[in-house]
Amino acid sequence: MEPKISINEYLATLGENRLLGLKCKDCGFITAPPRLACRKCAGQDTEPVELSGKGKIVTFTSVYIPTENRRGQTPYLVIMVELDEGPWIMGNISGVDPLTASLDLIDKRVIMNNLSPVDGRILKDGIIPQFVLDN
Repeated sequence: MEPKISINEYLATLGENRLLGLKCKDCGFITAPPRLACRKCAGQDTEPVELSGKGKIVTFTSVYIPTENRRGQTPYLVIMVELDEGPWIMGNISGVDPLTASLDLIDKRVIMNNLSPVDGRILKDGIIPQFVLDN
């Protein structure tokens, strides 16, 4: 079985500041990032959908020991976002100081934004969803 959206397609759309998921034709649940089967009913009859990239923070953590490709970038925040369409997706958040982040972040509205605030180009690590607070 082939996935309806390949990992390369998914990553490419993140690089275009877009977010894709798969909607199950059996139960209507949306899975993101895309998988071979629906996360709710295990159905395989799915169709690609573009997601808004908007949601709320459900949890977060501050990272002090980085992965190899993030050396020299610590500390940073990793957040879990419940998208308006339903799925939960992990990403990073910018504009929030990891040293002073508190539980006040929980339930804050965010929007995916993989564009640099400086020059509008795609961020270097644009293959990871980047979020900002949605004021």
